[in-house]
Amino acid sequence: MADTENTSPEADNVPAEQEAAATPSTGFDHAEPLPNAQDFQLSHPGNINPDVLQNISVTLAIEVGRAHIKIKDLMRLTQGSVVELDRIAGEPLDLLVNDTVVAQGEVVLVNDRYGIRLTRVVPSTERLNTLN
Repeated sequence: MADTENTSPEADNVPAEQEAAATPSTGFDHAEPLPNAQDFQLSHPGNINPDVLQNISVTLAIEVGRAHIKIKDLMRLTQGSVVELDRIAGEPLDLLVNDTVVAQGEVVLVNDRYGIRLTRVVPSTERLNTLN
């Protein structure tokens, strides 16, 4: 009895479009090379490759203030309602990166768009203390 492989002749004639569709997507739609394991290795003990860090996305938010209200009061809000915040007028806004305050500043207008002029950057030692 002859040895037979379990392959079908159709497998050799798969169009490139179907083969590409069967390949799992990485979610990257740009021409930059994907990071590999070597990119994440430490170049020196305690150091991370800065090229890898520079390509990590973070969420940046500006916080004017906060308010704590009851759900019944939230349900009563309509267009034109005013919600009082916990900040005093003129107090600096917080610049948050991934929900961590990294700086404070004031609102500015730049080419018909809002921006923030940083007036204080939180020292990294202070930011690290908030992580613990």
